This record gives sequence, structure tokens and C-alpha cells, in this order.
Amino acid sequence: MDWITLILSVIVVVISFHLIFAENNPYAPPCIRGWIPWFGAAFEFGKAPLYFIAQARAKYGPVFTVYAAGKRLTFVTLHEDFRTFFMSKDVDFEQAVQEPVYNTASISKGSFYKFHPACNALIKGRLTPGNTALLVSDLCEEFNQHLELLGDRGSQQLNELVRSVMYPAVISNLLGKCNAPGTPLSRQEFKKKFTIYDEGFEYGSQLPDIFLKEWASSKQWLLSLLVNMVNKAEENTYNESGSKTLLQHLVTTITDKFLPNYGLLMLWASLANAIPITFWALAFILSNPTIYETAMGQITSALKDKDKQKTHLSLDNLQQMPYVKWCIMEAIRLRAPGAVTRRVVRPLRLQNYIIPPGDMLMMSPYWAHRNTKYFPEPEEFKPERWEKADLVKNVFLDGFVAFGGGKNQCPGRWYAIMELHMFVALILYKYEFTLLDPVPNPSPLHLVGTQQPEGPCSVQYRHR
Repeated sequence: MDWITLILSVIVVVISFHLIFAENNPYAPPCIRGWIPWFGAAFEFGKAPLYFIAQARAKYGPVFTVYAAGKRLTFVTLHEDFRTFFMSKDVDFEQAVQEPVYNTASISKGSFYKFHPACNALIKGRLTPGNTALLVSDLCEEFNQHLELLGDRGSQQLNELVRSVMYPAVISNLLGKCNAPGTPLSRQEFKKKFTIYDEGFEYGSQLPDIFLKEWASSKQWLLSLLVNMVNKAEENTYNESGSKTLLQHLVTTITDKFLPNYGLLMLWASLANAIPITFWALAFILSNPTIYETAMGQITSALKDKDKQKTHLSLDNLQQMPYVKWCIMEAIRLRAPGAVTRRVVRPLRLQNYIIPPGDMLMMSPYWAHRNTKYFPEPEEFKPERWEKADLVKNVFLDGFVAFGGGKNQCPGRWYAIMELHMFVALILYKYEFTLLDPVPNPSPLHLVGTQQPEGPCSVQYRHR
């Protein structure tokens, strides 16, 4: 038996080396293979994937492949190829994300392929600019309520402050007030569990639960929470205001046992990127006196002498603060996702290469937004660059790809922009802030979603 095991091991190693070190297809992009069978360049890539992408692009050119953990990741970095990435029929979004969806939300392959198109259409339809406007009043009320819980003065990490207000407010607005954590203890518990789940989401999408016990425990806690939320949504056709929440619409869309699991995905999508982008927008504004003064000028002019405790903010008020919206868009530009992906399903021609089926096609909005052709001084926070965009008509700047493209463009983008715009305006109108730390660098460790801060960023605040 020992000899059989040894022989089989040798065969596996030989085959692995042949697959990894075999000559490249002459039409394939340059490939970074590493030297360890199966793992390939996984260790080097995993140390700081954001930096790895930039270094590989400089060394190998605009299209290159990274062999890592048994997968071929082919990166495209030229804007002229992005339309192919988003629109080609030779690539597929659902096949690219199905396995991560299973790992992070325990949704079966069959269920995902059956219901994902309907879920995407549901969210896109319920969160159009017109429908988003109907959520403004209730969201403003929720933000006011939770901002007042900060008290007259205090100090804490800016990221934690944003989470403590936005988590319960957005849950109430999209999933129903009855589902929002209503006590200090429940809010604290939710923040702890969701933060663990969110910060470990990228690792959880690739590794079995057994290697991530604390993360897996938080996932199960959140799934149990969503079971309760779904039960309430099924019992109550309409929410307190007489309209349907996004969760109540989801209940009528998903007809299998994975309904709570889809609810978890929707919860994550509604919170995971909005909170860090809000942090970055506030940190950038507070760290630049000129930008802060300009933003406060518009906020004060639009809200005039409104009550500082129960500040009613309408869509018309937001439209009177275009500079604040520019700040939001500039924060999104600077902290866009590290990578988005599609699976190649048929041979795909890019530049002078042919990408084989099975490759994961990757594109980095983070690095795309540092192209000086589209964004001069790309590392600078310059809200005024957004004056050239027609944001009133929901038209972004050329070269901006933070929300993706094609039929799988972020379905909640209009809601996200509105909620960030509102939150930043409200909190700056109600509170004075002092930054106690310099603005931290973004962490280079993750590719999924918005970058988290690499270091602390404490603030002192005082109610106006």
C-alpha cells in the first residue's frame, strides 16, 4: 500500500509540474506561474494582491495571467478592453461568482443559476433613481435617530462611528424597521458579527469553513438572523408605512429553501461597500480644510436654519449640494474595488492574445481609476474633477468603472450614492469633527469590494 501511495504521489507531482511548466500556448498572455505545483504564484500574489497587479502590469504588459491555487487569473488593464470584459458573450458573470456565493452564503449551484437573474432584476427595479427617491424621507429619519445616539460629544474610531449609525439605519430602510437591531446590546452584537463576516468575506469565498471558525460562526449567526427576518416578511405583506421593503419583495421572488441565504447576500451587498466608502469620504473631507469649507458652505446654505437634532433633508436639499456629491464620487473613485471577475466560457480574443475557456478574467477598477489619461493626478482627492460629469442625469466620468458595466452593473448604485450623499451632509451639519490621526493608507490585502483602512483614524466630535 505504501508503494502504491508513493507511486501515485510521484505521478501527481509529475503531472502538476508538466501542467505548470509546460510551454505556453503561443497565443496565450504571459503567465506568472510560481514554482510550487498547484499553488503556483498564490503565496506571492496573496501577500499584497493590489500591489502585485500593478507590478505584474509594469513587467508583463496590459494582459497577463497569474496561476494561483489551481486557477488561472487573467488580468486586463486597458480601458479599450473593458467593454469586451463587460459585454462579451464569451464571458459569464454567474459562472465566475457561483463558487464564492456557495462558500459565503451556502446557496447551491442549481438555486443560484435559477434565481440570481430574478434577484438582480428585482434589486435593479426596486432601486431605480425614481424608487430610491421614495426612500429618502425614512432613511433621513433613521440617520437622525442613530446620529443622536452619539451624544453631545465624544471620540472614537471614525470607521466604528460610521458603522454604528449606518448599519441599523440601512437595515431598517431596506429590510424593515422591525428587522433593525433596536437595543444598544443588539446593535453592538450585530456590528460585531457582521464586521467579522465582512472583513473575512474574501477569505471565506475561497476557503472551507473549517479553516475560518470565527468567520463561519458569524455566518451562521447572520443566517439565523435572516431566517427570523424572512419569517416576519412572510407574515407581513407590507411594512409599517404601507409599502413593501426590499426583503418583502425578495420573499415573493425566491421560492426555495435558500431564501434566508439570498437575504444574507442582499444584506452584505447593502452594507459592505457603503460603510467604508462613507468613512473614506469623511476622512478625505475632514483632512483638507479647503474641501471641508467648500462642502460646509453648500450644506449650510441648503439646510439653512434646520433643526440640528431632527434635521429633515429632502432630495431637493441634496441637489443643492453638488460639491458634497462630487466628494462622494471622488472617494468611490479612489477606493474602488480591487478586482471584478468573469469566467471565460469560449475562446476570447484580447489584444493579440486568445484567452482560453476556464480562465477567470479579472479587471481592477482600483487601478483603472489611476489612469492619468482619464484622471490627471490620480492619487489626489480632487472633487472638482466631477464637475465635468452630468451627475444630475446619472452620467459618470469617462474611465469610471467602480459600479461595473453591462447587465451585471451594480443594481443598487443609485441608492448607494443617495445614502452616502445624505449621511455625509447630515453628519457634517450636526457635528463638528477633529481628526486625531492622519488619513490611513488603504489595505492592499483584499481585492473584493472597497479597501478597508490599513491603520487607525480616530476623531473627536461635538454636537453643533
